[in-house]
Amino acid sequence: MGLDDKIKNEGTEAKGKAKETAGSATGNESMESEGKADQGEAKLEEAKRHVKGAADNAKDTFKS
Repeated sequence: MGLDDKIKNEGTEAKGKAKETAGSATGNESMESEGKADQGEAKLEEAKRHVKGAADNAKDTFKS
């Protein structure tokens, strides 16, 4: 998981924020909820990316 994943996650989060804002502005609760879900998904994927990076770093530390 690298820079490509980070960019993808940021795009998903931005798309979610736009959906949430549009849903809120138009009174479309379904769209607003979808936007929040998209943002949550992006945050989860980003957290997994950080955990994987930390695990890789720890593994490298023990190899030395």
